[in-house]
Amino acid sequence: MPFPYASPEQIMRDRAEYARKGIARGRSVVVVQYADGILLVAPNPSKALHKISEIYDRIGFAAVGRYNEFETLRQAGIRYADVNGYNYNRKDVTARALANVYASQLGMIFTDSIKALEVEIVVAEVGESADQDQIYRLTFDGSVFDEQGMAVIGGQSDTVATRLKERYRPGAPLAEALDAALTALTEPGGERPSAAQLEVAVLDRNREHRKFLRLSGPRLERLLTPATPAAPETPAAPAAEGGPKPPPTAPEGDIDTGSEPPL
Repeated sequence: MPFPYASPEQIMRDRAEYARKGIARGRSVVVVQYADGILLVAPNPSKALHKISEIYDRIGFAAVGRYNEFETLRQAGIRYADVNGYNYNRKDVTARALANVYASQLGMIFTDSIKALEVEIVVAEVGESADQDQIYRLTFDGSVFDEQGMAVIGGQSDTVATRLKERYRPGAPLAEALDAALTALTEPGGERPSAAQLEVAVLDRNREHRKFLRLSGPRLERLLTPATPAAPETPAAPAAEGGPKPPPTAPEGDIDTGSEPPL
């Protein structure tokens, strides 16, 4: 018997606590459904290290925690999707199957390795309709949660999820869904991150073939800029009684002098 001795329950609790602390240091990622698909939003000032990526035609991937660990999972997911799509059919590659593969890997590492992976991930798949969309959240120990409408991982996920539930509306357009996600990610009284500090992508069911699309640059800035309401028209002032009346106008807007136009 090794010395000092620790019970299996204590070892598992220590591993879970270690992983939770590492994940909590990362910034939260929000995944929500909108009218035309699934939106993925993450504060990320880095242009080289992505927290949101594409796995397959209709499947997206979002993660928080240690980059080298969830990047390994992302690459393994891409290999799994490519091999199965090639050997069988592209429609056989689903988010549910991929989530099961990830759950098996995470659970095995959590049980057998000295250190658990400090990662939390979301696997999302856009369907032909909103009822067919799938969002799966996976934790460091291999637990899988089938989320409905939205999911929050990393950071202060409970607090962010509470703020998101207050603003989220099923079937909202993209701009409204993005506004709700940014409101949830921003501390009360804090300043929203700019477009350069955000990583935003969508799984758009209306796109042909590949549904994944990154939003950046002017396209993202237009979504972040609220629409300016049109100024109300000022009614024309009525003519004073007894004063000179303006000359009548023709349908084209020219002054009608009562004479025939020149030929």
